[in-house]
Amino acid sequence: MTLTVTGVSIRTVHDVAGLAAVTDYFSDVWQTPRTAPPYPAEVLHSLVHAGGAVHAAHDGTRLAGAAVAVFGPDRDTYSLVAAADQGLGHAVKRAQRAWALDLGARTMRWTFDPLVGRNARFNLVKLGATGTEYLVDFYGPMADGVNDGDESDRLTVTWDLTADPTVPPTAAHDVYDARDRADAPASHRGPDGAVLARRDLDDRAVWCRVPEDVVRLRAADPVLALRWRYAVREVFTAAFAEGFRAVGMSRDGWYTLARTTEKTEKTEKTEKTEGTA
Repeated sequence: MTLTVTGVSIRTVHDVAGLAAVTDYFSDVWQTPRTAPPYPAEVLHSLVHAGGAVHAAHDGTRLAGAAVAVFGPDRDTYSLVAAADQGLGHAVKRAQRAWALDLGARTMRWTFDPLVGRNARFNLVKLGATGTEYLVDFYGPMADGVNDGDESDRLTVTWDLTADPTVPPTAAHDVYDARDRADAPASHRGPDGAVLARRDLDDRAVWCRVPEDVVRLRAADPVLALRWRYAVREVFTAAFAEGFRAVGMSRDGWYTLARTTEKTEKTEKTEKTEGTA
Protein backbone atom coordinates (compact mmCIF):
# COMPACT_ATOMS: atom_id res chain seq x y z
CA MET A 1 0.00 0.00 0.00
CA THR A 2 1.42 3.38 -1.04
CA LEU A 3 0.16 6.89 -0.25
CA THR A 4 1.63 9.95 -1.97
CA VAL A 5 1.28 13.38 -0.36
CA THR A 6 2.91 16.53 -1.75
CA GLY A 7 5.83 14.66 -3.24
CA VAL A 8 6.32 12.36 -0.25
CA SER A 9 5.69 8.65 -0.77
CA ILE A 10 4.48 6.59 2.21
CA ARG A 11 4.43 2.82 1.83
CA THR A 12 4.43 -0.34 3.90
CA VAL A 13 7.85 -1.93 4.25
CA HIS A 14 8.53 -5.67 4.07
CA ASP A 15 12.14 -6.06 2.96
CA VAL A 16 15.16 -6.41 5.23
CA ALA A 17 16.94 -3.33 3.90
CA GLY A 18 13.87 -1.15 4.25
CA LEU A 19 13.24 -2.31 7.82
CA ALA A 20 16.90 -1.69 8.70
CA ALA A 21 16.57 1.87 7.42
CA VAL A 22 13.50 2.40 9.62
CA THR A 23 15.44 1.06 12.61
CA ASP A 24 18.23 3.56 11.95
CA TYR A 25 15.70 6.37 11.61
CA PHE A 26 14.20 5.60 15.02
CA SER A 27 17.69 5.44 16.55
CA ASP A 28 18.39 8.94 15.26
CA VAL A 29 15.07 10.28 16.57
CA TRP A 30 15.55 8.80 20.05
CA GLN A 31 19.25 9.66 20.08
CA THR A 32 20.49 6.12 20.69
CA PRO A 33 23.49 4.47 19.02
CA ARG A 34 22.52 2.64 15.86
CA THR A 35 24.13 -0.43 17.42
CA ALA A 36 21.51 -0.27 20.23
CA PRO A 37 18.29 0.80 18.48
CA PRO A 38 15.01 1.23 20.35
CA TYR A 39 13.26 -0.89 17.69
CA PRO A 40 15.62 -3.52 16.21
CA ALA A 41 15.09 -4.53 12.59
CA GLU A 42 14.51 -8.19 13.50
CA VAL A 43 11.69 -7.16 15.85
CA LEU A 44 10.09 -5.04 13.13
CA HIS A 45 10.41 -7.94 10.69
CA SER A 46 8.65 -10.25 13.16
CA LEU A 47 5.83 -7.77 13.65
CA VAL A 48 5.31 -7.52 9.90
CA HIS A 49 5.35 -11.30 9.61
CA ALA A 50 2.71 -11.47 12.34
CA GLY A 51 0.39 -9.17 10.37
CA GLY A 52 1.50 -5.77 11.59
CA ALA A 53 2.58 -2.88 9.39
CA VAL A 54 5.71 -0.77 9.18
CA HIS A 55 5.17 2.42 7.20
CA ALA A 56 8.03 4.49 5.81
CA ALA A 57 7.75 8.01 4.38
CA HIS A 58 10.28 8.92 1.71
CA ASP A 59 10.97 12.43 0.49
CA GLY A 60 12.76 11.44 -2.68
CA THR A 61 15.35 8.93 -1.49
CA ARG A 62 15.49 10.33 2.05
CA LEU A 63 13.63 8.54 4.83
CA ALA A 64 11.56 11.28 6.48
CA GLY A 65 9.17 9.36 8.75
CA ALA A 66 8.10 5.92 9.93
CA ALA A 67 5.44 4.19 12.00
CA VAL A 68 4.73 0.71 13.34
CA ALA A 69 1.29 -0.72 14.13
CA VAL A 70 -0.28 -4.07 14.97
CA PHE A 71 -3.82 -5.38 14.73
CA GLY A 72 -5.59 -6.23 17.98
CA PRO A 73 -8.89 -7.64 19.23
CA ASP A 74 -12.32 -6.08 18.78
CA ARG A 75 -11.36 -4.30 15.54
CA ASP A 76 -8.74 -2.24 17.34
CA THR A 77 -5.25 -1.39 16.14
CA TYR A 78 -2.29 -0.23 18.19
CA SER A 79 0.46 2.07 16.97
CA LEU A 80 3.67 1.13 18.77
CA VAL A 81 5.69 4.07 17.49
CA ALA A 82 5.49 6.88 14.96
CA ALA A 83 7.90 9.68 14.13
CA ALA A 84 8.22 12.04 11.20
CA ASP A 85 9.99 15.15 10.04
CA GLN A 86 8.14 18.42 10.58
CA GLY A 87 4.95 18.64 8.54
CA LEU A 88 4.73 14.92 7.71
CA GLY A 89 3.20 13.50 10.88
CA HIS A 90 -0.38 13.83 9.70
CA ALA A 91 0.37 12.07 6.42
CA VAL A 92 2.03 9.17 8.24
CA LYS A 93 -1.01 8.77 10.52
CA ARG A 94 -3.31 8.91 7.48
CA ALA A 95 -1.35 6.03 5.96
CA GLN A 96 -1.75 4.03 9.18
CA ARG A 97 -5.46 4.84 9.20
CA ALA A 98 -5.90 3.61 5.61
CA TRP A 99 -4.10 0.34 6.43
CA ALA A 100 -6.20 -0.21 9.55
CA LEU A 101 -9.52 0.53 7.85
CA ASP A 102 -8.63 -1.87 5.05
CA LEU A 103 -8.42 -4.58 7.72
CA GLY A 104 -11.79 -3.62 9.17
CA ALA A 105 -10.48 -1.75 12.21
CA ARG A 106 -12.56 0.95 13.86
CA THR A 107 -10.11 2.46 16.34
CA MET A 108 -6.38 2.96 16.82
CA ARG A 109 -4.62 3.52 20.14
CA TRP A 110 -1.14 4.67 21.09
CA THR A 111 0.67 6.37 23.95
CA PHE A 112 2.72 9.55 24.22
CA ASP A 113 4.40 11.61 26.93
CA PRO A 114 1.69 13.94 28.31
CA LEU A 115 4.28 16.60 29.16
CA VAL A 116 5.11 17.10 25.47
CA GLY A 117 2.54 19.73 24.56
CA ARG A 118 3.16 19.77 20.82
CA ASN A 119 2.44 16.03 20.61
CA ALA A 120 -0.69 16.48 22.69
CA ARG A 121 -1.96 19.17 20.35
CA PHE A 122 -1.23 17.02 17.30
CA ASN A 123 -2.99 13.97 18.75
CA LEU A 124 -5.99 15.66 20.35
CA VAL A 125 -6.59 18.61 18.03
CA LYS A 126 -5.08 17.78 14.63
CA LEU A 127 -6.18 14.12 14.60
CA GLY A 128 -9.15 14.41 16.94
CA ALA A 129 -8.14 11.52 19.20
CA THR A 130 -9.17 11.38 22.87
CA GLY A 131 -6.92 10.75 25.86
CA THR A 132 -8.56 7.72 27.47
CA GLU A 133 -6.02 6.38 29.98
CA TYR A 134 -3.23 7.79 32.16
CA LEU A 135 -0.38 5.35 32.76
CA VAL A 136 2.07 6.00 35.61
CA ASP A 137 5.74 5.20 34.80
CA PHE A 138 4.53 2.95 31.98
CA TYR A 139 7.93 1.78 30.72
CA GLY A 140 9.95 2.16 33.90
CA PRO A 141 13.40 3.79 33.55
CA MET A 142 14.30 4.65 29.94
CA ALA A 143 17.95 4.95 28.93
CA ASP A 144 17.69 6.91 25.70
CA GLY A 145 18.76 10.42 24.85
CA VAL A 146 15.28 11.89 25.23
CA ASN A 147 13.79 10.45 28.45
CA ASP A 148 16.87 10.04 30.68
CA GLY A 149 16.32 10.96 34.32
CA ASP A 150 12.51 11.10 34.09
CA GLU A 151 9.68 8.72 34.89
CA SER A 152 7.86 7.37 31.86
CA ASP A 153 4.23 8.41 32.42
CA ARG A 154 2.17 8.05 29.26
CA LEU A 155 -1.25 9.13 28.05
CA THR A 156 -3.15 6.61 25.94
CA VAL A 157 -5.16 8.14 23.12
CA THR A 158 -7.93 6.45 21.16
CA TRP A 159 -8.55 7.55 17.58
CA ASP A 160 -11.92 6.89 15.95
CA LEU A 161 -10.93 5.74 12.47
CA THR A 162 -14.53 5.84 11.25
CA ALA A 163 -14.98 9.57 11.89
CA ASP A 164 -15.65 11.61 8.77
CA PRO A 165 -12.20 12.89 7.65
CA THR A 166 -13.81 15.87 5.90
CA VAL A 167 -15.08 17.26 9.23
CA PRO A 168 -12.36 19.16 11.13
CA PRO A 169 -11.83 17.32 14.44
CA THR A 170 -11.23 20.63 16.20
CA ALA A 171 -14.97 21.37 16.20
CA ALA A 172 -15.72 18.33 18.32
CA HIS A 173 -12.74 18.69 20.66
CA ASP A 174 -12.67 22.43 21.38
CA VAL A 175 -15.70 22.03 23.64
CA TYR A 176 -14.49 24.70 26.06
CA ASP A 177 -12.52 27.83 25.22
CA ALA A 178 -9.98 30.07 26.94
CA ARG A 179 -12.72 32.18 28.52
CA ASP A 180 -14.10 29.11 30.31
CA ARG A 181 -10.61 28.33 31.58
CA ALA A 182 -9.92 31.89 32.74
CA ASP A 183 -13.17 31.97 34.70
CA ALA A 184 -12.50 28.68 36.50
CA PRO A 185 -10.94 28.72 39.98
CA ALA A 186 -7.36 27.52 40.39
CA SER A 187 -7.00 24.08 41.98
CA HIS A 188 -3.23 23.45 41.84
CA ARG A 189 0.02 25.41 41.62
CA GLY A 190 2.88 24.32 39.38
CA PRO A 191 6.58 23.95 40.17
CA ASP A 192 7.10 27.47 38.81
CA GLY A 193 4.64 28.93 41.31
CA ALA A 194 2.02 29.80 38.69
CA VAL A 195 -1.42 28.21 38.33
CA LEU A 196 -1.07 24.61 37.15
CA ALA A 197 -4.70 23.53 37.00
CA ARG A 198 -8.20 24.96 37.08
CA ARG A 199 -11.59 23.32 37.56
CA ASP A 200 -14.90 24.87 36.64
CA LEU A 201 -17.56 25.35 39.29
CA ASP A 202 -20.04 23.14 37.41
CA ASP A 203 -17.53 20.27 37.61
CA ARG A 204 -17.62 19.74 33.85
CA ALA A 205 -14.00 20.47 32.95
CA VAL A 206 -10.45 20.51 34.29
CA TRP A 207 -7.59 22.40 32.67
CA CYS A 208 -3.95 21.48 33.27
CA ARG A 209 -0.81 23.24 32.07
CA VAL A 210 2.44 21.60 30.93
CA PRO A 211 5.91 23.14 30.59
CA GLU A 212 6.73 24.92 27.36
CA ASP A 213 9.45 22.44 26.30
CA VAL A 214 9.91 19.48 28.63
CA VAL A 215 12.63 17.90 26.49
CA ARG A 216 14.79 21.00 26.81
CA LEU A 217 13.90 21.29 30.50
CA ARG A 218 14.92 17.67 31.17
CA ALA A 219 18.32 18.34 29.64
CA ALA A 220 18.85 21.58 31.57
CA ASP A 221 17.27 20.73 34.93
CA PRO A 222 16.14 17.10 35.34
CA VAL A 223 15.09 17.64 38.96
CA LEU A 224 12.69 20.43 37.98
CA ALA A 225 11.39 18.35 35.06
CA LEU A 226 10.60 15.52 37.48
CA ARG A 227 8.70 17.95 39.72
CA TRP A 228 6.57 18.85 36.69
CA ARG A 229 5.99 15.14 36.09
CA TYR A 230 4.68 14.61 39.61
CA ALA A 231 2.55 17.76 39.54
CA VAL A 232 0.82 16.94 36.25
CA ARG A 233 0.45 13.30 37.28
CA GLU A 234 -1.45 14.35 40.41
CA VAL A 235 -3.96 16.37 38.38
CA PHE A 236 -4.46 13.75 35.68
CA THR A 237 -4.78 10.68 37.88
CA ALA A 238 -7.33 12.38 40.11
CA ALA A 239 -9.36 13.67 37.14
CA PHE A 240 -9.28 10.36 35.26
CA ALA A 241 -10.42 8.52 38.40
CA GLU A 242 -13.50 10.75 38.34
CA GLY A 243 -14.29 9.97 34.70
CA PHE A 244 -12.61 12.89 32.95
CA ARG A 245 -10.81 12.38 29.63
CA ALA A 246 -8.34 14.55 27.71
CA VAL A 247 -10.13 16.17 24.79
CA GLY A 248 -8.07 19.23 23.84
CA MET A 249 -4.79 21.12 24.04
CA SER A 250 -4.46 24.87 23.57
CA ARG A 251 -1.65 26.59 21.71
CA ASP A 252 -0.37 27.97 25.01
CA GLY A 253 0.03 24.54 26.61
CA TRP A 254 -3.21 23.89 28.51
CA TYR A 255 -4.97 20.53 28.37
CA THR A 256 -8.75 20.41 28.50
CA LEU A 257 -10.12 17.41 30.40
CA ALA A 258 -13.86 16.86 30.20
CA ARG A 259 -16.34 14.27 31.33
CA THR A 260 -17.12 12.19 28.26
CA THR A 261 -20.90 12.50 28.73
CA GLU A 262 -20.63 16.28 28.94
CA LYS A 263 -18.45 16.35 25.85
CA THR A 264 -20.90 14.21 23.90
CA GLU A 265 -23.93 16.29 24.87
CA LYS A 266 -22.27 19.57 24.01
CA THR A 267 -20.89 18.21 20.74
CA GLU A 268 -24.33 16.94 19.72
CA LYS A 269 -25.82 20.39 20.37
CA THR A 270 -23.08 21.99 18.24
CA GLU A 271 -23.69 19.53 15.39
CA LYS A 272 -27.44 20.17 15.46
CA THR A 273 -26.89 23.93 15.37
CA GLU A 274 -24.43 23.65 12.49
CA GLY A 275 -26.77 21.31 10.63
CA THR A 276 -29.63 23.85 10.64
CA ALA A 277 -27.48 26.83 9.61
